[in-house]
Amino acid sequence: MEASDSNKKSLKLQIKSFWKQTIRVLRITKRPNREEYIAAMKITGLGIALIGAVGFILFMIKQLIL
Repeated sequence: MEASDSNKKSLKLQIKSFWKQTIRVLRITKRPNREEYIAAMKITGLGIALIGAVGFILFMIKQLIL
């Protein structure tokens, strides 16, 4: 039973530590301004388009070969 108790205490300490770290991160984060948000959306859109283009090209190559 003692091992179970120490596991419960260890789990409680891990959860408490995780919660404290989460609160600390949330306190230092900030909401992006309009320019930062637009830049992030452009980069994300470009990445999605690039991945889609690569997938389409590979699909077309596969269709032409087989």
